[in-house]
Amino acid sequence: MSKPVLLETGPMMDLISSQLAEAFTVHALPPRAAERDALLAKIAPDVTAICTGGHTGVKTDAAMLARFPKLKVVANFGVGYDSIDVATAARRGVVVTNTPDVLTEEVADTALGLLLNTVREFSRAENYLRAGEWAKKGDYPLTSGSLRDRKLGMVGMGRIGQAIATRVAAFGVPVVYYSRNKKSDVSYQYYSNLIEMAKAVDTMLVITPGGAETKNMINAEVLAALGKRGILINVARGTVVDEPALMAALRTGIIQAAGLDVFWNEPSINPEWMTVPNVTLLPHVGSSSVHTRNGMGQLTVDNLLAYANGTPPKTPVAETPFKAW
Repeated sequence: MSKPVLLETGPMMDLISSQLAEAFTVHALPPRAAERDALLAKIAPDVTAICTGGHTGVKTDAAMLARFPKLKVVANFGVGYDSIDVATAARRGVVVTNTPDVLTEEVADTALGLLLNTVREFSRAENYLRAGEWAKKGDYPLTSGSLRDRKLGMVGMGRIGQAIATRVAAFGVPVVYYSRNKKSDVSYQYYSNLIEMAKAVDTMLVITPGGAETKNMINAEVLAALGKRGILINVARGTVVDEPALMAALRTGIIQAAGLDVFWNEPSINPEWMTVPNVTLLPHVGSSSVHTRNGMGQLTVDNLLAYANGTPPKTPVAETPFKAW
């Protein structure tokens, strides 16, 4: 019996590729457009599974999905799946899976580290030492920022948001949150209006899904409401924040500082960010540990093997609940 045909939309870690090769006939999408089209014209009629992820730079949009008449499953490496047109997948009966839970604690740790780094200027202090300025000029200047007198507003209160809030609350920092709906199992104060929450806090941490619904939701109006002591931390998606508005707010003192792990057009980010002194920049490392990436990779594989073996997938997304293969 022949193996089902699977398409990888970009390079995958060895843990994924080696296991998939045992259960599927695997084709990797070439980087050049002409080569891609030639490969897809040849294999698309037989492809029943796709392995993808935001890191591949390939959107599994409606046009892409339309090329695969026999497609059954799209497995996403990562918890965010805004690069996949799930509405189209749902209409066609295609199951989309992602990798929740296995990265929750790692991303929460990263968010807390980025928050502390931004508030207390640890990266700038280290650069001060490395440049020999400590011996030349004396102690690094006292930081105006501190967690001791702050109140955090969370934008998003899903699994990762709750893990972040637990960590921040343990530091003695009051936590409130904004999301589309109030969480029945969360005791933090809820705001149904983002602007009102921004006015009530001085620190905002964004951990909400990307996509059209949240594009540029952190805009000039939100930043102005956050105010001059405001600190913004984004570990969600770059598209959630209006980057020109944020850059202007940082340069003109509308807010105090920002910490970013995600950007528009990453990894080719706006070079202007390198000239903004009051922003801490990380290269999207939220889940980037060997331990966590291995867990994500194995869950991606397990979802695809479930299809190959005719068993239910482990983590289908809410929009495409599993019914049958």
